[in-house]
Amino acid sequence: MATGAEQIAVEPGAEVGAIVERLRLLVSGLPPQDGVAVFGGAYLTVTEAVREHLDAGGYFHDPADVAELDVLFADRFLDALAADRAPACWRPLLELRLHPGVLPLQYALAGMNAHIEHDLPLAVVDACTALGCSPEELAADFHRVNDVLADVEEQVRDRLMPPPEQLDVAEPLLHLVSSWSIDRARDAAWASAVTLWELRDRPAAYGVAADALDDAAGLVSRCLLTPLASLRV
Repeated sequence: MATGAEQIAVEPGAEVGAIVERLRLLVSGLPPQDGVAVFGGAYLTVTEAVREHLDAGGYFHDPADVAELDVLFADRFLDALAADRAPACWRPLLELRLHPGVLPLQYALAGMNAHIEHDLPLAVVDACTALGCSPEELAADFHRVNDVLADVEEQVRDRLMPPPEQLDVAEPLLHLVSSWSIDRARDAAWASAVTLWELRDRPAAYGVAADALDDAAGLVSRCLLTPLASLRV
């Protein structure tokens, strides 16, 4: 865990602020209907909220550790966009990012699924390795982020849900979105992080587990991106 002196030097809010700027640049450079822009906008909202809590102080037990995790977490999404071949969990979103039958809320949830179910457990392991701590030492702050995510997810759902007059679109969309929960996703991510941490000294087993996580997240994201409408809303 970081010492008090290290926390002052790190300036956690500034570190996360740099990620905010990278996300803003990404979103501003894409057409608004692009699925990456839709998820990027939702992710930007989350990251801005985390930065606000870091700047205000008193919310997280160890702000420097939260910032480390947040940066490593964001890097996995940004690296996937730049990769010649993205991880399996991100391929559905990248392949269908301009599909006319996929609605904005689907992109947001598919991105959350890929990022939380796959990227987050790996980022927890990365952060623990960098900080020299165990996942249990990050647990309290990890779960504090859940409240931030829950607030933002509700905002995103409300903002991106089709209007009532488009019930033919909204009904199947409601069926899809009700089958995915950010709370369950975060709980599963934590369980995966703890499992991967226990496998960190067994590279073969770790690789198999990480690959299975990637494939499973990709399958769920592809289901969330099932085309539902001929026109965007």
